Amino acid sequence: MTKELTERQKLLLTLIVHEHSRTALPVASNALVRQYSLPMSSATVRNEMTALTEMGYLRQPHTSAGRVPTEEGYRYLVSHLLNPTTLPATTRNTISHQFYQSPQGLDQWLPLAASVLASHSQAASIVTAPHSERATFKHLELIATRATQVLMVMVLVGGEIRQAFLSLDTPVSQEALSQVAARFNDLCRSATLETLDKLPVPSDSLDQQVLRAIRDQLSQVGKLVTGEVYLDGLTNVLAEPEFAEMDMARSALRVLEERPLLNDLISRTIMTEKVGGVQVLIGGEGTWEELRDCSVILTRYGVPDLLTGTLGVLGPMRISYGRTISTIRFVAGLLTDLVSQTMVD
Repeated sequence: MTKELTERQKLLLTLIVHEHSRTALPVASNALVRQYSLPMSSATVRNEMTALTEMGYLRQPHTSAGRVPTEEGYRYLVSHLLNPTTLPATTRNTISHQFYQSPQGLDQWLPLAASVLASHSQAASIVTAPHSERATFKHLELIATRATQVLMVMVLVGGEIRQAFLSLDTPVSQEALSQVAARFNDLCRSATLETLDKLPVPSDSLDQQVLRAIRDQLSQVGKLVTGEVYLDGLTNVLAEPEFAEMDMARSALRVLEERPLLNDLISRTIMTEKVGGVQVLIGGEGTWEELRDCSVILTRYGVPDLLTGTLGVLGPMRISYGRTISTIRFVAGLLTDLVSQTMVD
């Protein structure tokens, strides 16, 4: 149960979080009074800091040191004290200009989004390519390669492309393959895995093989949690004093770099949110031991119920939550608009 704070305690907790975020050092009462010209004595601040410590929002690293926020302190800040902020117009214009001046296409926008997030948050960023929540067939091409091998290229609604090689019993001409593809483009228009299973089984063996391959691809897409992953700013995390020990940094970054860990994190957190919703994980939330010294901020972008991706950052617990959340929301909004435009085109 959250312990209610007085207005003065809320102010002091906010200032302590801000100072610790800025300096990475414990915050002393006299320094707080001096830095912010507080209308109270150092003794009063010390008493309030003691109360905040007893409530679990601050801790004292050393006997003679100042205080630093605990995980609960950061959670209270994010849940109760963090006012929605808007990025300055100059920052918004700069970021927008970067996107609209870049070559058109998700393969250009997604690494740019990761770079922008890393730069503005001074943390490690993650962006996953938009992924079909419900794979829907759009178009098929069959391309003869060599001997009996055929490349199947399937485009899904939303633009995701899937490729697979088919090994035929006998060689088939490109003209015949194009005719087969044309038949399936008519037969499977806007088909999902469920509607595909209701189609009659073709009598021709090649058609049967192609239908099985289409079904396999739609099934695989349905099991995926994320599309391609783009990372940036890993050196930002390594440069933070909290991660001076390389083992701590490697442990945290494993979550971003190892796909099973990342899929677990995304599927159990932000995938339960609506597009545009933000989730803040502090200290691993007792679930991810690798993140015990970190905060992760995630959101979703894209077209709800059709094509969505994830973006966010990983940094130390003293990350600047207000500015970082605002940046993540703004970049997510840009990507949502760009994905929507791509689908219309």
